[in-house]
Amino acid sequence: MAERLGPNGLPYRPCAGVVLINAAGLVFDGQRLDRPGAWQMPQGGIDAGETSRQAALRELAEETGVTPDLVEIVDETPDWVYYDLPPELIGKIWKGKYGGQRQKWVLMRFLGQDSAIDIQTQHPEFDRWCWLSAGDLLASIVPFKRDVYAEILQHFRSHMTV
Repeated sequence: MAERLGPNGLPYRPCAGVVLINAAGLVFDGQRLDRPGAWQMPQGGIDAGETSRQAALRELAEETGVTPDLVEIVDETPDWVYYDLPPELIGKIWKGKYGGQRQKWVLMRFLGQDSAIDIQTQHPEFDRWCWLSAGDLLASIVPFKRDVYAEILQHFRSHMTV
């Protein structure tokens, strides 16, 4: 089967994302260090040889300091979800190789205390973070990712505070 291409003719970057929920069903949301006002959940590329779950656990640790022993994997999206980059970002990120992302999302329950979350990692992604209800998180997301986030949050809805 041929690789799916975006409307811009570029392939989609394989990515894993984490929906991290706390005991109250609130979702972790981080403000990107490089784009003030742009909030998102932890996510990043899937490396060669990694499963989506392995990549999700690695990205979570790299971006939040939360290690695998502090989470319980609850669920994963069954299929890839896709988004296209807006035209102004094409060619400016991911070395111009991709026109968007195809993502697998993993729902994880945070078993630790908030003090275990440390966004001042070796390669920081976020400058602020908070716990939000699913509805408030959706409102905080950049518009070009909002449909994907709505799909993901709907899939995991029964596990979180709406």
